[in-house]
Amino acid sequence: MARVLVVEDSEVTRAYVRGALSSVDVGSAPLEVVEAESGFAALRLLPRGSWDLVITDVNMPDINGLELLSFIRQSERHRATPVLLMSTQTSSRDRERGLALGAVGYLSKPFTPEQLRDAALRHLGPTLDERGHG
Repeated sequence: MARVLVVEDSEVTRAYVRGALSSVDVGSAPLEVVEAESGFAALRLLPRGSWDLVITDVNMPDINGLELLSFIRQSERHRATPVLLMSTQTSSRDRERGLALGAVGYLSKPFTPEQLRDAALRHLGPTLDERGHG
């Protein structure tokens, strides 16, 4: 089963992302979506297993998405986990900063469920193959 961690301080946006990912098919097992309401909550969840994808908002009140991404890239266990950023900030500077820190993609809000699913599948497929899941 593929596991996705969604880190977003807005409950409405978390529900939107969860709904969009509910139809993602990665082999025979359904996608497990785990939600964190903050960067701190994500840091507590990360050690609880391996993750096939992390989708995080950039703008959050405690630990923002770029700081979380930086932590993940420094973590021996999670360094290779693909991280997809999402943000209402649409400037190329923000996008470039996220990609320079190691994000695999950047979705500008608002995005469609199809855009999110396409981005998730683009990064879930190779990850599952390389790790031998799915």
